[in-house]
Amino acid sequence: QVQLVESGGGLAQPGGSLRLSCAASGFTFSIFAMAWARQAPGKGLEWVSGIYGDGSGASYADSVKGRFTISRDNDRNMLYLQMNSLKPEDTALYYCVRAFSSINPRTLRGQGTQGTVSS
Repeated sequence: QVQLVESGGGLAQPGGSLRLSCAASGFTFSIFAMAWARQAPGKGLEWVSGIYGDGSGASYADSVKGRFTISRDNDRNMLYLQMNSLKPEDTALYYCVRAFSSINPRTLRGQGTQGTVSS
């Protein structure tokens, strides 16, 4: 079964950190670019970061550049997002998606993990 399962969300204080993980299964993970996207309450889906299958080409939205780091472990079929210096506006449901940056309704995605930044 082809699926993506996110974990690692939770509550963090402003300035704090969270590390998100995504476990991929059912497909050859290493040949696909992957990305993180998020959806804040009442807003549309926002691309956050993408990375190519070989781990190169990490790219970030301006809103998270310098604070978030995307990485992957192809031996373990895992995708990660290290989020530092968190801001309240980072509060969102975070999705792991099988794409680099072009996301449409048919793009494979997980169920999401909630990240909340609040004091």
